[in-house]
Amino acid sequence: MTQLVPADVLTRVRQRFVAGDGDAAAGAPELVLADLLRDEVPLMPSSDVARTARALAVELVGLGPVEELLMDPSVTDVLVNGPGPVWVERSGRLEQTGVVVDRAAIDRYVERLVGPLGLQADRSHPVVDARLPDGTRVAVVLPPLAVDGPVLAVRRHAARTLPLSAFCDATTERVLRRCTGANANVVVYGPTGSGKTTLLNALVSTLPAGERIVTVEDVAELRLPGDHVVRLEARPGTADGAGAAGIRDLVRAALRLRPDRLVVGEVRGAEALDLVWALSTGHRGSLSTCHAGSAADALARLETMCCAAPEQLPLAAVRAQVRSAVDVLVGLGRDQDGRRRVVGVHGVPDDGPLVELLEVGRAAA
Repeated sequence: MTQLVPADVLTRVRQRFVAGDGDAAAGAPELVLADLLRDEVPLMPSSDVARTARALAVELVGLGPVEELLMDPSVTDVLVNGPGPVWVERSGRLEQTGVVVDRAAIDRYVERLVGPLGLQADRSHPVVDARLPDGTRVAVVLPPLAVDGPVLAVRRHAARTLPLSAFCDATTERVLRRCTGANANVVVYGPTGSGKTTLLNALVSTLPAGERIVTVEDVAELRLPGDHVVRLEARPGTADGAGAAGIRDLVRAALRLRPDRLVVGEVRGAEALDLVWALSTGHRGSLSTCHAGSAADALARLETMCCAAPEQLPLAAVRAQVRSAVDVLVGLGRDQDGRRRVVGVHGVPDDGPLVELLEVGRAAA
């Protein structure tokens, strides 16, 4: 929309804004820029002033064209793979956009995203994983770790909770409701971006009202229904490590908060052992997620993460604990249309092969 204004006028407005000119009391950058535009072009129509001020605000203090992409309600992820074209995930499919960014623009975006959070993104801190106040998740990887230039992934927070029916047919939904209703310990597995967190929200929405639920997450993404939800989020600490609190610390803290159900957003490491111990000692009906491609892989991954804990328990003991703790494995994947769907529901016996509780593919047919 800035094409409505001569280039020299836009340049002067940009320079005055950066220099701190204008009425700071106006508050939002758009209002300050609008005042500067009216000062430069007094006869400019109000509608044109508003559109131009918005475009300039996005350019000068926002994320430029990346922010415009995030405004599209069908876009869930914006992916910058270094200088060059920007990709998005739209309606479950990855696609290249017409937006092209250079190194300087990416550096500005990273600073504007993580700087206000008190985080550093530089050669000494090349990996940053953060959550914005509105729940948007930001992941940054900088050179030298990112060989082709800074990598930025912005995952927009989903404002609404999807029902179980959005992930499966009626038969599968009944099976899942029976599992949560029977206080089964459920682990949802699937690849990155398959919707594990969203399904966790949907499963918790089926629980009786009034239950005390304590959630533990690396980056808080869960938006659970209910009147008695306590949310805990890990923190990386300062540059020298002070004040850090990991998932493992929070799982232990959560157990002291008298939860009816414990919900761990995702297990990735040694905290799996604390989760398994918690589920084995009476916290029935709890839920968690992990990355895996199949039910057998999910079970093996939980065992591997437990074995990696400092306690160094033998595999046989870990395997017995995991099978005692986990009752049901629910798999997620994408169908040919890009929709996230439940692809498997398996029971976990104390010994022997997994039990297929539902042949999802046939049920859906």
